[in-house]
Amino acid sequence: MSTYQSRTVVPPLVQAALDLARIQGFERSCLPEVGRLLSILASHVQDGIVGEIGTGTGVGAAWMLSHIAPTTRFVTVEADEQRALAVQHLLRDLPNTQVIHDDWRAILSYGPFDLLFVDTGAAKAPPDQQIDMTATEMILAALRPGGIVVLDDLTPEADWPPHLHNQPDPVREFWLNDTRVQATEVLTTPHTAAILATRIG
Repeated sequence: MSTYQSRTVVPPLVQAALDLARIQGFERSCLPEVGRLLSILASHVQDGIVGEIGTGTGVGAAWMLSHIAPTTRFVTVEADEQRALAVQHLLRDLPNTQVIHDDWRAILSYGPFDLLFVDTGAAKAPPDQQIDMTATEMILAALRPGGIVVLDDLTPEADWPPHLHNQPDPVREFWLNDTRVQATEVLTTPHTAAILATRIG
């Protein structure tokens, strides 16, 4: 079976956010594979709230907003003032959208969320580092029952350096084992992964 190589369609808003990233020299935008995953999840939220922690130049937000229901509210938070202002301008014509310049915790008061994309180091860390459990608990509490959290930019276990083999990963230990969520890990590319977790009860 051949591999599909051709470039697939990129929504205009996503392309505009990618152009903004290029202009600003921002190199940490979400991967297109993650963006497509987010767009699918966001499209299933009706009359709800979708949130994003870590706006960057708005690429992830653009993927979700290109497929979101007009009755769904979207809020994203960015700690960097220049990027936050740039994305506010980029998304200025979308009435259901709010871009906040603040610490990531500021977004939590807008919940509970039906979908929350978490792209902050407070809740993610390499396998050899501890995560901020207070931040992790706050993120879980910000989900409504049935709400989904997405954490991307994880390194698949097969790609860990030898000294970490058979060592516990705090991020996976929490999200894949906590009884308050149902979760799975998916490969977004051969060398990157994401965790999707749904709050139970």
